[in-house]
Amino acid sequence: MTETVLAGAVLGLGIFLLFRALFPPRPGLVTRLAALDQARAGEDVVRTPLVAPDEQVSAFRRALGLRLARFYLARGWEARSVRADLTLLGKSFEGFLATKVLLAVSGLFAFPLLVGWLAVMGWGLSLHVPFWSALLVSVVFFLLPDAQIRRDAAVRRRDFRHAVGAFLDLVAMNLAGGRGVPEALLMAVSVGSPGSGGSGSAGSAGSNGSMADAAGSNWAMERIREALSNARIVGITPWQALGQLGDEINVDELRDLSAALGLVADDGAKVRTSLTARSATLRRRELAEIEGKAGERSQSMLVAQLLLCAGFVIFLSFPAAMKMLGS
Repeated sequence: MTETVLAGAVLGLGIFLLFRALFPPRPGLVTRLAALDQARAGEDVVRTPLVAPDEQVSAFRRALGLRLARFYLARGWEARSVRADLTLLGKSFEGFLATKVLLAVSGLFAFPLLVGWLAVMGWGLSLHVPFWSALLVSVVFFLLPDAQIRRDAAVRRRDFRHAVGAFLDLVAMNLAGGRGVPEALLMAVSVGSPGSGGSGSAGSAGSNGSMADAAGSNWAMERIREALSNARIVGITPWQALGQLGDEINVDELRDLSAALGLVADDGAKVRTSLTARSATLRRRELAEIEGKAGERSQSMLVAQLLLCAGFVIFLSFPAAMKMLGS
């Protein structure tokens, strides 16, 4: 029965792939409506990201990932949160999709391994348990990249928010030195980026240059600097570039900063006040998060200590209890 089901599944998959190759799917309704809305708004159908991925993908994985990305696009599956996490981590969406599929296929190899192991151990050749076990392993392998990406992106997004707070302080100090908003943004990110002319801006920072040193050698500042540099090539304003970067990596602080600078870019005093208040708010939020995590860890340590004390009491009372029961 199992052999018949497997043979039918393989035959059905082959017919399905042949049908898809002869009659490729047309773009879905959601994709067409999105393209129409973008065309009416005067935007490009595919917006080039400001920050290119750093991941090196092999030719095979890239080709497979492009096919899967077109499959997603044809059905209107945007996967915005996944794309934002991948952009934040410097990885490509195509490579991520190829990794998921390859891991799922590798999980299917557990089927022949389990069958061979059962044959060697002499426990019978029932194919039901190996087949469903292989499917379970394949599903777990398929979902593993999502969990890893979500975990790593959460850590990086928290570090990025910390860097945004330092960036706001640097921009406010450059505005206090008499620079305009575009120049202040570029000079602030130059101070915060490693090896990009921090000494030229140290005079405007004054005695607060140690803050720039603390923000130096930070990958988040490099991302902001790259986005601001590419804004000149794309032909958009620096605050629009910050907003687009915030959309790409899903950081609300950058989107709020872009909106604020777009509204009051002509009034330096109000910009300085707004940036200083936003930086203080970010620091208070980070402090609250740190205190909350410290409280959670304290509670975990308390529970561990209570369990340790309970085990020690049981260890001391066990011989006496056994002696009383034995007597």
